[in-house]
Amino acid sequence: MFMNGRWNRRLGCEGLLAASRSDRRGFLRAGVLGTAGLSLAQLLRSEAGGSEARAATDEVRSREPSIIILWMRGGPSHIDMWDPKPDAPAEYRGEFGTSTTRVPGILLSDMLPQCGGVMDKWSIVRSLNHGDAGHSTGDQICFTGYPSGPNPDENVMPSCGSIVAEQLGRRRPDLPAYVMVPRMAPGTGPAYLGVAYKPFETGADPANPGPFQVPNFTLAEGLSYERLGGRRELLGSFDRLRRAVDANGQMEAMDRFAQQAWSILSSPAARDAFDLDRESAALRQRYGFQPAFDPGAANRCGAPAWSQRILLARRLVEAGVRLVTVDLRWWDTHVKGFDSLRRGFLPRFDQAYSALIEDLDQRGLLPSTLVIAWGEFGRTPRVNADAGRDHYPNVFSAALAGGPVVGGRVVGESDQHGAFPKSNPKSPQDVLATMYRFLGVDTERQYINAAGRPIAVLPSGAPIAELS
Repeated sequence: MFMNGRWNRRLGCEGLLAASRSDRRGFLRAGVLGTAGLSLAQLLRSEAGGSEARAATDEVRSREPSIIILWMRGGPSHIDMWDPKPDAPAEYRGEFGTSTTRVPGILLSDMLPQCGGVMDKWSIVRSLNHGDAGHSTGDQICFTGYPSGPNPDENVMPSCGSIVAEQLGRRRPDLPAYVMVPRMAPGTGPAYLGVAYKPFETGADPANPGPFQVPNFTLAEGLSYERLGGRRELLGSFDRLRRAVDANGQMEAMDRFAQQAWSILSSPAARDAFDLDRESAALRQRYGFQPAFDPGAANRCGAPAWSQRILLARRLVEAGVRLVTVDLRWWDTHVKGFDSLRRGFLPRFDQAYSALIEDLDQRGLLPSTLVIAWGEFGRTPRVNADAGRDHYPNVFSAALAGGPVVGGRVVGESDQHGAFPKSNPKSPQDVLATMYRFLGVDTERQYINAAGRPIAVLPSGAPIAELS
């Protein structure tokens, strides 16, 4: 197999089986690729990836920029988090109070004391807005900069992660450029860029109880890796799978993703990056690790223990992944919203977000890692009859830290009720433009879409200069 960074042609398939016996646990941790849309059939032509692997080194080029997107799907309430309105009537200000922060003059919800303690390291944009109150359609705007197509759950435009993967490639050949933890959300796909620029999905969820393992890869035609009992069965499977793939003309389309998949499977660096057990118990507790986590109880109070997803994101960017999106759903707090925020979302976000910022800072990674925490919209200024708030894209907030962002700033302002931008309005395209400039993505480049038309990376937007 891979020996000293290169494919051993003499060992061939026998080497594959030998590796499976000697390091099966490592392969399980490295990842599967069935949950990311890959099977062994898609790895058949990955041998070319060996030339890239020879260039890998053990030292990560930590100065190269990375992005962590904390995707708060469902729409976090800006008024109850980052843009409190203490002087508004009760039906607007809600049930929470306000607290001062490390930066004089900046107030947060009193449910975010730990975030306030590191306010000098992150900033808030309080004047974001767009015109779409749908979850999946809002997702598309925030991940692509464009409105959705007829099916809002499927990309017609490439996500920011896919653009990054296409333009910049992988920072190191044995790790993907773009990762979703744990799996894709609407708006995160590659559209017409093709499967090579899909995110690598962890599939398994580090928020679940027990040891975290990225699932084993699945084979086509009902086979499993463990059932391939010898060289003859493996070779026969290769032949059948090659014929199946060649017959439908998908081989070329899968090549790049297949090479990535194989390099991940065979890389100790990849196995280590995805191995949360390498973190100390103290650090996992700092992020909010709960060994006796009860998913049912967490769901009842409105939030899973996704703190470990955030810790995994830090490990991945530290190892060399360019862009990691962490799914922090489901902030859709229509009914008993204050109860859900109080007992679930806000304490966990407060702990995990502050831990991430401190952790990146202490490791010297904050200057090279831009962290963007936001959702597809905010919540209605007026509290509804069910003690919650409804979908609201007319104004909302985002938290940004690291990279070019100077901490302790507030950009833009909403009005007295948190209903509309009062000053300096910003768009999701501006947030994407900020991210792209930091990474060095060419937003003027045009791609040919499925209809044969040239499409720019962004239709509008400019980097948010006030953050830097």
